Amino acid sequence: MGGQACILYGGAEFSRDIDLSIGVDSENLIAVKRALAQLEACVVFLPALEVEALKRGHACHFRCQAEGVEGLRIDLMTKMRGCPDFSGLWDRRSIVNIPDIGEIGLLSLPDLVRAKKTQREKDWPMIRRLIETDVSANLAQADESQIVFWLEECRTPILLSKLAQDHPTVCKGVMTRRPLLEAALTQDLSTLEDLLHSEEKTEKEIDRVYWQPLRMELEQWRRQRKE
Repeated sequence: MGGQACILYGGAEFSRDIDLSIGVDSENLIAVKRALAQLEACVVFLPALEVEALKRGHACHFRCQAEGVEGLRIDLMTKMRGCPDFSGLWDRRSIVNIPDIGEIGLLSLPDLVRAKKTQREKDWPMIRRLIETDVSANLAQADESQIVFWLEECRTPILLSKLAQDHPTVCKGVMTRRPLLEAALTQDLSTLEDLLHSEEKTEKEIDRVYWQPLRMELEQWRRQRKE
């Protein structure tokens, strides 16, 4: 669900860690803990890997020490802002086949894009690259649902304007949810760029507000641990 997924979708990102979304039913959590034990993974930050922490939206962080994976960071989450619950993510997942490894599941591209709408500066260029790559690879055979997704999420002014011009009826339908598409449709690229920047700032603030109580909870746990 992180940098490795971006690489597999064609977005160039170097990542030293692995971010995973996991189900939190008791049987699955036992399997996850067993896998972490095989990797000799130690907790590097609070909280511990517990159902309640994951359901509240916290990430659980580990550092591997087993031979061959020394220093590898693994971050686990179940709940992400703007995304469906785990069962929804699982039902919508993409499957890729990696040589010598086999099939693995990735967040669907729409869910990955939503998960990347964070306060971190590096995530926004990645959203842009992911959509550009998807359009380049699939434009010739795209159906209306894919055009809608691009119009909802594209962050490249020239590309977004072209999509709006090529699909004006679909664009007008999406415009009620994303008003900046009016500037895309009229090819007002200067205004469009400003509106995209404003949209990004709004999402960052929403993310900051979302994480504020979770960060306060983490700080409380740290203080309790010291006491």
